[in-house]
Amino acid sequence: MKQENYHFSYEVYDSITDLNEQDAWLLTEARKVTAAAYAPYSSFNVGAVARLANAEIVTGTNQENASYPVSICAERVLLGSVATLYPGIPIQTIAISYHNIHGASNHPISPCGMCRQSLVEYEERVKQPIRLILSGQDGRVIVVEKANSLLPLSLSQPILKTDRPT
Repeated sequence: MKQENYHFSYEVYDSITDLNEQDAWLLTEARKVTAAAYAPYSSFNVGAVARLANAEIVTGTNQENASYPVSICAERVLLGSVATLYPGIPIQTIAISYHNIHGASNHPISPCGMCRQSLVEYEERVKQPIRLILSGQDGRVIVVEKANSLLPLSLSQPILKTDRPT
């Protein structure tokens, strides 16, 4: 038997004021866009704002539905918008924030498993890592240099490809 370890590093900032100007602006926008979320069931509004390699800015918010499995997270709304509006353009950075209507919104959150898989797939598709800035409406901020750090041993396209007779 051989044992292997998975390890990744990330940056932790005490607040948005410790970020550089571009990152602080992106996180401020993510905090603002949470107001556009449709979350009448959870009251947990999530906003995501991306800066693309072509300098365009794209936003996404969570969209809930009475049929819960139909709901979609802010990150996947954003990825769908980017892929449709700017096909093939890499995302440089995504800032993700939330506003918990019935509780605190003062610590970073991380994308759910489905969103992590979608982020990794987008990174693979455009062959560039996506930097993530994670925070609430205030408080600490976490910066992860590439989304695939959050999903070790992810399911990926090369694994699904098989040699098929032609």
